[in-house]
Amino acid sequence: MKVDVAVIGAGTAGLAAYRAARAAGARSVLIEGGAYGTTCARVGCMPSKLLIAAAEAAHGVERARHFGVHAGAARIDGREVMARVKRERDRFVGFVLEGVESIPEADRIRGRARFVDRSTLQVDGGPTIEARSIVIATGSRPTIPPILQGLGDRLVVNDDVFEWETLPRSIAVFGPGVIGLEIGQALARLGVRVVVLGRGGRVGPLSDPFVQRAALAAFASEFTLDPDAHVTRVERVGDEVEVQYRGPDGAERVERFEYALAATGRAPNLDGIGLESLGLALDARGVPVHDRNTTQVQGAPIFIAGDAANDAPLLHEAADEGRIAGTNAARHPKVAQGLRRAALGIVFTDPQIAIVGAGFARLQAHEIAAGEVSFEDQGRSRVMLRNRGHLRVYGDPETGRFLGAEIAGPDAEHIGHLLAWALQARMTVAQMLEMPFYHPVVEEGLRTALRDLDARMREARASEMHLPAHPAAA
Repeated sequence: MKVDVAVIGAGTAGLAAYRAARAAGARSVLIEGGAYGTTCARVGCMPSKLLIAAAEAAHGVERARHFGVHAGAARIDGREVMARVKRERDRFVGFVLEGVESIPEADRIRGRARFVDRSTLQVDGGPTIEARSIVIATGSRPTIPPILQGLGDRLVVNDDVFEWETLPRSIAVFGPGVIGLEIGQALARLGVRVVVLGRGGRVGPLSDPFVQRAALAAFASEFTLDPDAHVTRVERVGDEVEVQYRGPDGAERVERFEYALAATGRAPNLDGIGLESLGLALDARGVPVHDRNTTQVQGAPIFIAGDAANDAPLLHEAADEGRIAGTNAARHPKVAQGLRRAALGIVFTDPQIAIVGAGFARLQAHEIAAGEVSFEDQGRSRVMLRNRGHLRVYGDPETGRFLGAEIAGPDAEHIGHLLAWALQARMTVAQMLEMPFYHPVVEEGLRTALRDLDARMREARASEMHLPAHPAAA
């Protein structure tokens, strides 16, 4: 076959790339070697939110008594929980499949593709495809650390969780990242004995120590969470997993669980596609060096998008990267920078976590100021009994511009969006404080943090100019 654009992978990024290339007038094909249906719909964002929704319902019953509402003990039917998760998951997958089936059959190539050279692909059991440009959108897969290998069917990844017929009695979750925290807390609220173990002290994507401490305190009140556990042994004993680790108090602990969940990250699916024969520059994870704004691989008519690019493994980012890759592949060699939005990441725990912008760890390398608020005494949060967590916002004292935020708190998914919009609009903190804040809402906590940040930036400027921080003090 001879085409203008060949796209490897029919996930979120691949579908977006194919459609963008077609819209730009390119003869395009979509190659898929696995099952159709995106990672998000099958094993990611959608089924995990279904499990979390069930957990929130159970938690709502439990905490009702604190309002003086006594509904009795919740009875959780694990089979019914998982039946709904799978039933609704299949609906979401079905919507994706409908979109795939709307693609002309001649454009859908089944089989695994491998590079012959920079403009040729060989599909297993299928055609040889010559293309002016090729888009790599092969997705990612869970990684399994060596210490967990050898557990057989007692080891699961997030993909496996959503195939369970019922809930387990107990589980050890390795990795307190996004997946580990979301699934771990959800299972704990559904009556599963959960221990989440990490190494290095990080909690989710948080890097701000103030926010991280608040998040750790909130989660640890519901389930065992040790972000720096120093695991020394994990082995299968009969039909259980035995874990030996040293806790924060220095004591050795040995516990057994029905399952071990590996939530230790994901790796780009780039092995087995022949990259090694192309002479491309690769980074430490084997990802071709590329321009994130054009998605073009350095010095080649090849583009890379989605989880395979290992840049921002989020659905909205994958869709953006796919559109950029498909458009530029169709127009190559006349490539152009595409729209990259303000960075926004959300973890659907309780309290929720949101990272806006580069995050504290990267921003602190520059001269920044920070403002903050605790949600413990924030009015609306206390009304709803959701008064846990902390928010820190960052700004540039010289320009007054808002730079980003880290939050673990109520409604972080919504506050995160407001802050991401402000960041993309290049607003100053003063401009943000001119926006309306209704009463009583959780966003009033955001206003408190922004006021604190504004004051600290003025103090920093005054200190640099040796002037009083406030005009009234002059």
